[in-house]
Amino acid sequence: MTETQVHGYDGETTQRETEKSTGQTVESTDETTSTSEETRVTTCPECGGRLATDTEHGETVCTDCGLVVDEDEIDRGPEWRAFDSAERDNKSRVGAPTTTMMHDKGLSTNIGWQDKDAYGKSLSSRQREKMQRLRTWNERFRTRDSKERNLKQALGEIDRMASALGLPENVRETASVIYRRALDEDLLPGRSIEGVSTASLYAAARQAGTPRSLDEIAAVSRVDKMELTRTYRYVIRELKLEVKPADPESYVPRFVSRLDLSDETERLARDLLDTAKETGITSGKSPVGLAASAVYAAALLSNEKVTQSQVGEVADISEVTIRNRYKELLEASEQLAM
Repeated sequence: MTETQVHGYDGETTQRETEKSTGQTVESTDETTSTSEETRVTTCPECGGRLATDTEHGETVCTDCGLVVDEDEIDRGPEWRAFDSAERDNKSRVGAPTTTMMHDKGLSTNIGWQDKDAYGKSLSSRQREKMQRLRTWNERFRTRDSKERNLKQALGEIDRMASALGLPENVRETASVIYRRALDEDLLPGRSIEGVSTASLYAAARQAGTPRSLDEIAAVSRVDKMELTRTYRYVIRELKLEVKPADPESYVPRFVSRLDLSDETERLARDLLDTAKETGITSGKSPVGLAASAVYAAALLSNEKVTQSQVGEVADISEVTIRNRYKELLEASEQLAM
C-alpha cells in the first residue's frame, strides 16, 4: 500500500511537471507568434522600413521603398467625410456637442412639440396626453432649482437680443460664459436678470471685435440705457474683464453695407479714421459718430450719393454730429497731406 501511494504520488508529480513544461512551451510559442506578428505588421519585408496605413485607399504601404504590403483593408471609420471641425460636428451621430448657450449645456433630453410618430402619423388622444405629461415632467427636471431657472431665462434673453442684433455665435457663447461667471460669483442680487444679460452681451460684442452701440443694445433690451451702463460698469469691474475701447473702424463695414456703398468708399473711410488717429482728434469722441462721419465723408470723396439723414438713420446718431465730425476728419486729412 505504501508502494502504491509512492508510485501514485510520483505519477502525479510527473504529470504536473509535464503540464507545467508544456504550458511554458505554449506560452513561449504564443509570445513568439505575437512578436513575429508585430514585426510583420510594423516593418517592411523588403527593406525593413516603417509601414504606414493609407485609410483612404485601404492599403498598408512602406514609407521607404513604397511597397504595398496589404490592400483591400476594411474601413472601420464613418462613411462620410468632413473637412473642418464644424462639418464633423454636424455629421457626427454621437449627439450634439456641449454648448454654454444652454443652461444644461445641451446634455438633457428634448421632447418635440409635434404630436407625431417616427413615420409622420398623428398620435392618438391617449398618446398625446401621455406625451404632454412627459414634456411637463421633462421641463421640471431640466430646471430643478432657482439657479437653473435663472440661467435658462438669462441665456434665452441673450439669444433673443443677439439674433435681433445679428451677432455671430461666438459672441453668444462669450456672453453666456460671462453671465455664468457673474451668477457663480453672486453678482445678481439687487440687479435684474435682463440687465446683467444685456451687459454680458454688450461686453462680449466688444471683446469679439463686433461692437454694437449702447443705443442699438438698449433698443432690443428690456432695460433702459441708464441701467445698462450702470450694470455694465459693475460687471466688468467685479469680473475684471479686459475690454478695450471700441475702434471706430469696426463699425465702418456694417454702415457701408447698410447704405449699399462701394468698397472704395469703405477704404477711404478707413483711411480717414487712420489719419484722425494719427492727429489725435479721435480722443474723447464717440466711435459711432466718427465711423458714421467717416463713411459720409468718404462717400462725398468717391462721388456717391448719400445724405446725412440716411447715414444718421443707419448709425442712430444726429445729423449735427455728422456735420461736425466729417469736417474735422477732412481738415485732419488735408493737414496731414500738406
